[in-house]
Amino acid sequence: MAELQLTDYGLDRPESGDDVVVPFTLETLDSRGRVVRLGEALDQILTRHNYPAPVARLLGEAVVLAALIGSSLKFEGKFILQTQTDGPVNLIVVDLDAPDGLRGYARFDADGVQKAIELGEATPARLLGKGHLAMTVDQGQFMERYQGIVALEGGSLEDVAHTYFQQSEQVPTLVRLAVAQLSRKGERQPRWRAGGTLVQYLPPHGGRTMPDLPGDGNFDNPETADRSFAESDKWTTTRALLSTVADDELADPDVSAERLLFRLFHEQGVRVFEPVPLEERCTCSAERIESMLRENFTAEERADMVVDGEIEVVCEFCSADYHFKPHEFEATKH
Repeated sequence: MAELQLTDYGLDRPESGDDVVVPFTLETLDSRGRVVRLGEALDQILTRHNYPAPVARLLGEAVVLAALIGSSLKFEGKFILQTQTDGPVNLIVVDLDAPDGLRGYARFDADGVQKAIELGEATPARLLGKGHLAMTVDQGQFMERYQGIVALEGGSLEDVAHTYFQQSEQVPTLVRLAVAQLSRKGERQPRWRAGGTLVQYLPPHGGRTMPDLPGDGNFDNPETADRSFAESDKWTTTRALLSTVADDELADPDVSAERLLFRLFHEQGVRVFEPVPLEERCTCSAERIESMLRENFTAEERADMVVDGEIEVVCEFCSADYHFKPHEFEATKH
């Protein structure tokens, strides 16, 4: 992975712009992370379904979170982030088709969302309600799927991400997510865009030494106490610096990932690496849907789907419309 030098806002190549993941390390603070910047890719995902603004913003946060986590995995396949809850937005699904394809979908109760808007309560926590968030790594039919599940208990996606890393990976982690609409002169409609960052504390000697995690730190042992407190100071510094970034900075089209990282960490030193591009891309196809209809449904069930002589399937992610004739399944039946 090629390294990019940051020197007083001077870069040795052009800044990365939108629809990218930018990895970085903070060597003096024993931390590393990623910054995500989404522009056109996110706008395509959110405007395709004409979501109410609070729903679009919540789905946008889920897309950013999936990009932050999924982009760190080195595999062929999919990273899937899914929420199932009892709130007005009762289902969110985001796929990262490795290494760079993003798609997302939200299912919501229109009356429930409208009521929350009228009451001034259309916050992510209120829209989600209670339920769970699942993160799945699917490496194909010949590999075992990995899934981590964490409870959603009336918090935001940032909250549940912190809980996930604390409980499942036991790695001190900070996550920031920001989604906004931007109106530019000459454009008829505002565009959605977003930014986010994920930073993890990973001391070189390994192990967990953070006192803010259950069971962390061995401060009664004089051989490890000094080191533990020193490392705690490093993570405290990282947290304090990251807390200074505002949502508008994360989503600002004029503040690249590199520029943001310099603002936050230039005094400590930050190493930035080659950006990984992202794009809006759906994995649906006529062949896949035909296979799904053939393998997952009986002839009788397919017959019940026929309307005006055709079976119609609309992709919930990209709204692509597929039509099949019932006899097509019988003609190729083995």
